[in-house]
Amino acid sequence: MNSVLNSMLAKYDIKNTTDEINAMKEIIQEIVLCGLSRGGFFDEAAFYGGTALRIFYGLNRFSEDLDFALLKPNMNFDLSKYFPFIEKEVMAYGLNLNIIKKEKTKDSNILSAFLKGDTKEHIFIFFPNQNMKNITSLKNIKIKFEVDVNPPSGATYELKYKLLPSPHQVRLYDEPSQFAGKIHAILCRNWNYRTKGRDLYDYVFYLSKETKVNLKLIRSKLIESKVITDNSDFNIYILKTLLNKKFSEINYTDAKEDVITFIEDKDSLNLWNSEFFVEITKNLEG
Repeated sequence: MNSVLNSMLAKYDIKNTTDEINAMKEIIQEIVLCGLSRGGFFDEAAFYGGTALRIFYGLNRFSEDLDFALLKPNMNFDLSKYFPFIEKEVMAYGLNLNIIKKEKTKDSNILSAFLKGDTKEHIFIFFPNQNMKNITSLKNIKIKFEVDVNPPSGATYELKYKLLPSPHQVRLYDEPSQFAGKIHAILCRNWNYRTKGRDLYDYVFYLSKETKVNLKLIRSKLIESKVITDNSDFNIYILKTLLNKKFSEINYTDAKEDVITFIEDKDSLNLWNSEFFVEITKNLEG
């Protein structure tokens, strides 16, 4: 196996095939970030969301997608111009992955693409001593990345550096701005199809770190989502009221099911109910 991949795998405590797949996906995510960085992508965009939180801020759960937002609106942004940099980077580590651009079916601010590959083939690359006979059929690797080309105003940023797979620089939303995005997801994501327990898990993570929320950004996001208007009063107390109302509506059994496969400390979910989330929200600061 490639020595860089071996070094990146060393930080994982791998006990089973699920652990192998999670580690493999995350390493591929980091390789993608390195390729984007080499291509100058972070001169135009910033990284945010669960995977950013996992890789750069210590979130102890795995995350599936790569989420980005442009630094300034550009409805003509061409995501595909960065595909050659990603392809070159993954090929350098012997990975056989294809980039597929998702064609927009409706007017949207989000550009999407998928990185896809055969899971068994890549398990063999990452874990050459794996007994493949013990592995039944597996879904293909699928890593989605999205870019918001018309993001709300108010985000603030910071630069982070990674040494593996190769030294590179990534621009991210800073933690208060990341937190604003997460709170917006809790308040505005359509949970009719699937209750996103991962949003709640991340919310607890931010509060445990005493992260303040970027009120300017969350206000812009809530105006964009038509939760409030540009003329509405808005402050931390109003935000807490909106959150507490949401917490009273959540199906916590479904929320736990959504996140349980992505975390190690499953007992941490035992406290989840509306009273728990209302109580910890008292600590939210802007």
